[in-house]
Amino acid sequence: MLRCAILDDYQATALTRADFGRLGDRVRFDVFREHMGETEALVEALRPHDIIVAMRERTSFDAALLALLPNLKLLITTGMRNASIDTAAAARQGVVVCGTEGFAGSTAELAWGLLLAAMRHIPDEVATFRAGGPWQPRVGRDLRGLTLGVIGLGTLGSRVARFGRAFDMEVLAWSRNNTPERSAAAGATFAPDLDGLLAGSDAVSIHVTLTPQTRGLLGARELGLMKPGAVLVNTSRGPIVDEAALIAGLGAGRPGIAAVDVFDREPLPADHPFRSLPNLIATPHVGYVTANTYAKFYSGAVEDIEAWLAGTPIRTL
Repeated sequence: MLRCAILDDYQATALTRADFGRLGDRVRFDVFREHMGETEALVEALRPHDIIVAMRERTSFDAALLALLPNLKLLITTGMRNASIDTAAAARQGVVVCGTEGFAGSTAELAWGLLLAAMRHIPDEVATFRAGGPWQPRVGRDLRGLTLGVIGLGTLGSRVARFGRAFDMEVLAWSRNNTPERSAAAGATFAPDLDGLLAGSDAVSIHVTLTPQTRGLLGARELGLMKPGAVLVNTSRGPIVDEAALIAGLGAGRPGIAAVDVFDREPLPADHPFRSLPNLIATPHVGYVTANTYAKFYSGAVEDIEAWLAGTPIRTL
């Protein structure tokens, strides 16, 4: 019987999200609930397995780690993109790498929830309410009439732009590949440069992928262009915003509030400065953690294993 490791099942829900029983007595599943960040522990746990199902980019399968997993034959990533997998090294080692479908829009919805939470001080209001504090201690801001800047106008960015229009916001959109026509199709105004978008927006939401070109896209200079009190939302990848610059910027009021779901290091260390900043709202990378998305991820993993066992791998990367 083949052995399959399912990694980072934090909610202990993986085996309930798809019909793993379809694989019968051909595959034995070992579920790992805790993240294994140390290479030695990771190798020891994964070495016996022929198949690994990785959750997004939490574990880096570089050439060095792959070389320590001689039994590995099939590596599945949830989603169809994973920058943490060295696919060339996997191919040299004879490891098939496959992806799964996702549920479009979950992260865009969280981005909008974070924006609303920042504009209406929802986390602080809830904490004050539970503590029996003052009634109506803060004044929120309306979205109507404000300007939303969207960085990246792909599937998620376009959806967020449409959310902005539905809330009667003016929407600016910028990316390196953006055009006036593409902006108009999403109900946005074309921003010819990033600086102009940052300076002209009351709220900015990031929706570009992490690449060498976008790493550190927003640094101290760019954050300094934002309006005093503006909101920055990042549900894409942590390193797109320079972490040290963001911490300093929040201290200076540019941005006035950051609402983030992604970090340079995950899980975030307990003593990280983000945990104590009064003007930062954070969630633990839950943009894709929904019932519909997990059903797509894990049913796709079952399909990938079945197809690979039949000698006809699908969704190869």
